[in-house]
Amino acid sequence: MPIAAAKPALLVLADGTAYPGWSFGANGTTVGEVVFNTGMTGYQEVMTDPSYCGQIVTFTYPELGNTGVNGEDEESIYPHVKGVVARNITRRPSNWRSTQSLPDYLVEHKIIGIYGIDTRALTRKLRSVGAMNGGISTEILEPEALLQHIQAAPSMAGLNLVKEVTTREVYEWTDPTNDHWQFGPVAEQKGQPPLTVVALDFGVKRNILRRLASYGCRVIVVPASTSPAEILQYNPDGIFLSNGPGDPAAVEEGIVTTKELLAAKKPIFGICMGHQVLGLSLGAETFKLKFGHRGLNQPCGLKQQVEITSQNHGFAVTEDSLVEEVEITHFNLNDKTVAGLRHKELPFFSVQYHPEASPGPHDADYLFADFVQLMRQQKAEAAA
Repeated sequence: MPIAAAKPALLVLADGTAYPGWSFGANGTTVGEVVFNTGMTGYQEVMTDPSYCGQIVTFTYPELGNTGVNGEDEESIYPHVKGVVARNITRRPSNWRSTQSLPDYLVEHKIIGIYGIDTRALTRKLRSVGAMNGGISTEILEPEALLQHIQAAPSMAGLNLVKEVTTREVYEWTDPTNDHWQFGPVAEQKGQPPLTVVALDFGVKRNILRRLASYGCRVIVVPASTSPAEILQYNPDGIFLSNGPGDPAAVEEGIVTTKELLAAKKPIFGICMGHQVLGLSLGAETFKLKFGHRGLNQPCGLKQQVEITSQNHGFAVTEDSLVEEVEITHFNLNDKTVAGLRHKELPFFSVQYHPEASPGPHDADYLFADFVQLMRQQKAEAAA
């Protein structure tokens, strides 16, 4: 589309910085926390990841939409981002799997997007000042007027967004990773009874459920408000705490539930928000990162072993707040924040990153195998 035919749009940050550009999604006005993602691929998975609820995502990769969108790459039933920021966009995708262009997809789902701005300058701004609220509009093109809407929006700190994205009903997930996308050998499960895992849904991604199913798990997904008694009625072999959006410390119901589940001493595995909730339930504290970790190449590890990981979070567990019974298994090697923890005696562990990738590298997929091993070990001990 020639620029002369494009519809003007405006991005304004909470500090008053304005970035005029052009619309490539729905018309209207949206306000959210402006963050950036450094991944070169996976924009559809990012937009449909419930962890991005309440956020306007800036993609640092300069070309967006080249491969279009398709029904297989959705991580949830619809996109959760509040808005999308890009340097350049493609209206005519070229990919054999594409069923729709990115701009048409955003229009269909009423997501506002802006392109044609200097995303490098915006990213440097967010890195130096920190993630902050902002707004995109195709209606309000005066910065001061749009700023008034932004200033009325709540801060991400203290915000419980889990209630916006959790499932409303219990459901069972059985679909494993498609054979075409199976990236490595999975431990042989034939002849072994399936393991029952109850997944507490703080905003779970579909590919997490696929990986659990691929490792021989029968996954029962329950709302974040489900009581410990209801969870234990399923007699699970293990409990999974999912990823999700917002401030983990504000998810008080989930923390209380997890604390009570710890007493059952069943294996527990947490990812992202689930990692933070597990840390909080074990007595630790969390804090808001300056600009977060969002991308596909975050190095994590400990003692000369490094995993390249996919991450999406704006909060972290405070290292100094961990109790003696909990040990750190991984650090984020960019800023030395806690990226993994484990109880020294009980079968509880978690990571801040996404071992299921989608998008991203598969270095950490072994963690699903570790979870399965914990469950089978405890099951064998109980039967002995």
